[in-house]
Amino acid sequence: MDFAFSREDEAFRDEVRAFLDEKLTPSMREAAARTTTVFADRDLAMAWQKILVEKGWAVPSWPVEHGGTGWSATQKYIFGEETARASAPGLIPLGLRMLAPVLFKYGTGEQKAHYLPRMLSGEHYWCQGYSEPGSGSDLSSLKMAAVSDGDDYILNGSKIWTTHAQFADHIFCLVRTDSSGKPQHGITFLLVPMAAPGIKVEPIITLAADHEVNQVFFDDVRVPQANRVGPEHQGWTVAKYLLEFERGGGGAAARLQVSLDHLKAIARAESLNGTPLWEIPSFRARISTLEIRTEALLLTEHQTLARLSRGESPGPGSSLAKNVSVDIGQGIDELKLEAVQHYGLPHANLISMNGFNEPRVGPDYAETVTPRYLNSRAASIFGGAREVQKNIIAKVVLGL
Repeated sequence: MDFAFSREDEAFRDEVRAFLDEKLTPSMREAAARTTTVFADRDLAMAWQKILVEKGWAVPSWPVEHGGTGWSATQKYIFGEETARASAPGLIPLGLRMLAPVLFKYGTGEQKAHYLPRMLSGEHYWCQGYSEPGSGSDLSSLKMAAVSDGDDYILNGSKIWTTHAQFADHIFCLVRTDSSGKPQHGITFLLVPMAAPGIKVEPIITLAADHEVNQVFFDDVRVPQANRVGPEHQGWTVAKYLLEFERGGGGAAARLQVSLDHLKAIARAESLNGTPLWEIPSFRARISTLEIRTEALLLTEHQTLARLSRGESPGPGSSLAKNVSVDIGQGIDELKLEAVQHYGLPHANLISMNGFNEPRVGPDYAETVTPRYLNSRAASIFGGAREVQKNIIAKVVLGL
């Protein structure tokens, strides 16, 4: 099978690289390279979003009439691949890549006109209210209540693991509007302003010492029923549609290749009993295994791209790619932690974040290793737990 890109696509790749060379400043690249959490720092992401909006490249997958690029599936893939290789900061996907497609499909004309421009400009910053204590992978068991009261709903309950809720001014939520029938029935999709009275955000500090996630409490929060997306009680259908975009995105192989290059640099710099790790066959073999798996993932991405280019669905490829990319990423982070040895003991990134930059604890390349290793452990769960993805693969691919 030939996966060669056309001359037109390669010309587009050159255009993207030239743009990145011009607009992606060294300070932005450095800040992105020091990011140890799933999402980039808010200010960094919003600065990069502003640049992309000015270029018209911020939302390639949106319809052209709403600011999209009109690119082909291949062009979108190339753009994602090149931004990953250039270490560009990722845009915050909660609004742009997850909620926006839901509004295109299920939103009213008024909702699209109000929310989409503000989402694109950065005026609105969104977070996601799905998981609850006791309702994570089994999301249909959620209990946060929304009781109808005239033209409003009154919300009571809580959401957990809410990424960037401390920054967000809006949250899209799944709420329980009916408890009769099967769990999937009676769930409704709501848009909620975070400034509404009765909302409280409590930080959750992770093992990596990051404040990335939160628990959000709702105490008699009043929300207009006009903020409902899709029919009442049918939010499960809307939620499943959104998850197609949470688990997609492509370009994972390119990001892993960048991380592998970092691992190789560490292996050449660090030694064991006077021998560089890169020259120790057993250690180098483990790196090679990860390289082979990354190349296989890249091939899978190209196969999925070929299907998309023909107008077909990606099939189970997103579940396969999600599990494989997480496994490879965790393997790379584990080898980095082994390679930096005792420099991985102090939380160097936490030390520098608190302003203690001199003298640095260990070499520069060791700074992000420990927090990234710790943060990446959660990747097996968020965006679709590993076991859930395996069930999808077993059903769709193996027919079990």
